[in-house]
Amino acid sequence: MIKKQSKTLLYGAAFILILLVWLIVCAGELTTFLLLRFTLIISFSYLAMLFDIKQKRIPNTLVLGMFAGWIVLITIKLLIDNENGIILLADGVLGLLIGGGVFLSVYLLSRKGLGGGDVKFMAAAGLYLGLSRTIPAILYGTILAALTGAVLILLKKITRKDSVPLAPFLFAGIMITVFT
Repeated sequence: MIKKQSKTLLYGAAFILILLVWLIVCAGELTTFLLLRFTLIISFSYLAMLFDIKQKRIPNTLVLGMFAGWIVLITIKLLIDNENGIILLADGVLGLLIGGGVFLSVYLLSRKGLGGGDVKFMAAAGLYLGLSRTIPAILYGTILAALTGAVLILLKKITRKDSVPLAPFLFAGIMITVFT
């Protein structure tokens, strides 16, 4: 038990270090709002990844927290800068519709081959990413997941019927999208 806690703490420390380095490197280039928005989506995605790896699910409370964080963020933006706030609100809603819509379609067409938590998570992530970043994040994440699954099948580590948590790959896709 202690070994698992140490490993989790190590991962958490590495994650915080990556965020701090990113903040230092990008602080001059990003607006405060964008920096906060990206920090929140990266943090929420990291938590989703941990839950999906450990519990094979993404809790509704995490997704609700994502929605609540976005509401607070966009409310502040609308109060401070109404014109740009409306644009960001529309962009976030489009990201939600694309992220949630794509994953809901896959969920329904694959007869629940994709988890419902992944659908809700990607819808909420779309709010933070907006339209222009949601599609690349989905593409990067799903391509990484497919390649990893194919390699694991070829190495006979899993079978075609085994499930692989998707949130770690979505986290990677979000990270790639945010950092590029």
